[in-house]
Amino acid sequence: MTAAPARPAIVAPLSRILAVADVGRSKAFYRDVLGFEVHGDELTSGPARISLIVDDHAPDSTFVDRPRGAAILFLQVADVAATREYVAARGAAPRELERVNWIKMRVFQLEDPDGHTLWFGQSFHQPDQPKDPTRQLLQALPALPLSDVAAGVKYYCDVLGFRINYAQHDLGVMDRDDITLLLVQRSDRDTFGSCEFYVRDADALHAELVARGAKVLGPPVSQPWGLRSFTVLDLEGNRLTFAQPFE
Repeated sequence: MTAAPARPAIVAPLSRILAVADVGRSKAFYRDVLGFEVHGDELTSGPARISLIVDDHAPDSTFVDRPRGAAILFLQVADVAATREYVAARGAAPRELERVNWIKMRVFQLEDPDGHTLWFGQSFHQPDQPKDPTRQLLQALPALPLSDVAAGVKYYCDVLGFRINYAQHDLGVMDRDDITLLLVQRSDRDTFGSCEFYVRDADALHAELVARGAKVLGPPVSQPWGLRSFTVLDLEGNRLTFAQPFE
């Protein structure tokens, strides 16, 4: 008798707010299909946290991924093949596994009931030497819409300290430390973006970005939910939040 696949183990931090049509329906999907735990309107799985808000009552804020179906979440898991088997066994329709060389991961895609895109990935590349302990950014994979992708690529290099992994007229793949983000062409569907990066030292990074001339919205603040964070706007108003976990 074949054993049921184990519950997915998410291994990297993620913190997002999702606008949904029916909170109860979304809770059931993330709990029953993806194995999240439900705490009120918050869903957790390992270091991942998703908060739900009804779309009709969502504030006009870039902290909320609107409209429904516009969000892209990247969930790094310990075993991507087993995760795909787990969600398929619970009635979901995951796409086939793909090997994506530029992020060194095997991934598959799934949509939630509101059309938000979920990517699940597992690294197939391990560095030969230990990571530099002074690195700031730890984990994220956002996609940020821009009207002028080429100008955005230059800004992220010159002001925010990223480097180009790959670039074309409507796409910029940008790296800094262990972070990869996508700059994509703005469309009617993708009007703005926001993302949160987990970092080693929020105060040190804040000082660095202020010195570089970034549009920083204020100093780091220690939040009651265990993150010390600050927010930066890029050249077209996308919000980048940098957060340091603390005890």
